[in-house]
Amino acid sequence: MRFHKIINDPVYGFITIDDPLIHQIIAHPYFQRLRRISQMALAHLVYPGAVHSRMHHALGAYHLMSSALKELIGKGVEITAEEQQAAKIAILLHDIGHGPYSHALEQVLADNIHHEELSLLLMKDLNAHLQGKLSMAIDIFTDKYPKKYLHQLVSGQLDVDRMDYLTRDSFFTGVSEGVIGYDRIIKMLTVHNGELMIEEKGIYSIEKFLVARRLMYWQVYLHKTVLSAEQMLRRIIKRAKLIKASCQHPLQTFIGLQNNNITPQQFCEIDDHDVMMAIKQWTSHPDKVLSFLCRGILNRNLLKINYSAEPVNEEMLLQKMEETMSKLSISAEDASWLVFAGEASSRTYNFEHERIKILFKDGSIKDITAVDNALINENLKGKVKKYYICYPKLS
Repeated sequence: MRFHKIINDPVYGFITIDDPLIHQIIAHPYFQRLRRISQMALAHLVYPGAVHSRMHHALGAYHLMSSALKELIGKGVEITAEEQQAAKIAILLHDIGHGPYSHALEQVLADNIHHEELSLLLMKDLNAHLQGKLSMAIDIFTDKYPKKYLHQLVSGQLDVDRMDYLTRDSFFTGVSEGVIGYDRIIKMLTVHNGELMIEEKGIYSIEKFLVARRLMYWQVYLHKTVLSAEQMLRRIIKRAKLIKASCQHPLQTFIGLQNNNITPQQFCEIDDHDVMMAIKQWTSHPDKVLSFLCRGILNRNLLKINYSAEPVNEEMLLQKMEETMSKLSISAEDASWLVFAGEASSRTYNFEHERIKILFKDGSIKDITAVDNALINENLKGKVKKYYICYPKLS
């Protein structure tokens, strides 16, 4: 009897798992850990429904990859059964290296280690455990496989990763500006000269996709209150490491001195629950800065944040510092943990790396920015940048 499992997903309906190897990977503890890693970190403090996990996203991206491969094969693109399996595994595991609270704590818990590096290390570890069955998937993930378009489906301007997170994050936050026509985009995918392209009829869907991404960044991912909460979370971990605050295993390994020797297996032992448990414990810590930040996250009493078009005035920063020092009876050094300035930026379309190519009926190819009456154009080349200041609400 043929292997067949279904998973009921709130966004796409039923997701089919019809490959024993893929089912084995999903059942592995490395992948199951993603149930305990939030997709959108602390965005639920602004959008209460945004409590979905990295596992939701991984399965959703796998589903869209399955649909994209089926569409390309239907258009005559030669993709072997082995390549299909490998591409599905590559997207399923593309985020397996994410740590607690995803991007919010990246390079904070484990110094200067990106989730892509950890994902690759964990994929290699799984590959050894599965007698080399993931070798092709790893080649696709690292863009070493000859068929470039398979990597582009995993990581590129039109990858199924972006299609899912925009669709899923929009669904769970209730922000309709993020809704994209993922099904139509997939229908318009094609391969030409070994590269992933979009058929001419899909131009407007791609423009909507890029605009939706821009809006989601400023309305959700870089929403000022979300940014404040995530900056607080980062500072909690940095402060805990600085003062060597005690907490329970396994998080203690990351807070202690051994941090430079963290293994991928140790990294997989921690999740959101470990961090939140430590935050609850540290609300009564004698260190005023750590306890203040922890109570703020736990009770949603977040630092006040203001966005501006210009860099923060130094005089305003000093004023807020002095107020904080006076009201909380702390030193200038401690106040700098609670009063700080920074900048946030995003871009609609990355002109510097891979471009989105449109294949016209006459065989000509144009960049999305070069089509007639292009909505996405050179004016959107630069990053949109905003400056911010965070400080305690002390009144």
